[in-house]
Amino acid sequence: MTISTSVTPVAMASSSTRAKIAGGPSPEKPFPIKMSGNVIKGFGRGSKDLGIPTANLPEEAIAEQEKDMVTGIYYGWAQVVVKAHKDEPQHQLESSSSLSTSATALSPSSSTSSLATSCPATVYPMVMSLGWNPFYKNEKKSAEVHIMHNFHKDFYGDDLRVVVLGYIRPELDYTTLEALIEDINIDIEVAHRSLERPDYAAYKDDPIFSQ
Repeated sequence: MTISTSVTPVAMASSSTRAKIAGGPSPEKPFPIKMSGNVIKGFGRGSKDLGIPTANLPEEAIAEQEKDMVTGIYYGWAQVVVKAHKDEPQHQLESSSSLSTSATALSPSSSTSSLATSCPATVYPMVMSLGWNPFYKNEKKSAEVHIMHNFHKDFYGDDLRVVVLGYIRPELDYTTLEALIEDINIDIEVAHRSLERPDYAAYKDDPIFSQ
């Protein structure tokens, strides 16, 4: 698979010119790529600037797979396994009806505490930005995972597991914030459609999510 790594300034994405699906009928090498690590604090702009929160993987998780991954936008499946923190009871992730808010978890309650250890965490579709994000001029490479699910609190320090199944597009240097948001929303749509195919949907049951 040949992937362009050039970064080109763009004014606005056009949904009519973007591919509706990314990748062939089945994942192709180097995919699937599996990554995991504790969720770390990111730049804090996913929710504030973009309305599209992300959960960030630690540098060591990126380094382990760096040889197989160029910068850009990827898609696949993700799972957050909530840990029992020293200062609070165990708790379980839960959603509202909204499509997409990530890096969050429900407050503990007596009705859900025991379920956190007995029920496997749900696996959700995700898109991941890997790179320096030219629009924000990052100085450090990051892996920012947007989980397509609406959670209610952050889950910093909890275990994030990701199976990357395909590449959507390279990083772009947008001239406006609106252009960046537009392209991210198209990425989410592309990921949803791409993951509906049977050979991609099957990875929702990958062993990494049952460890």
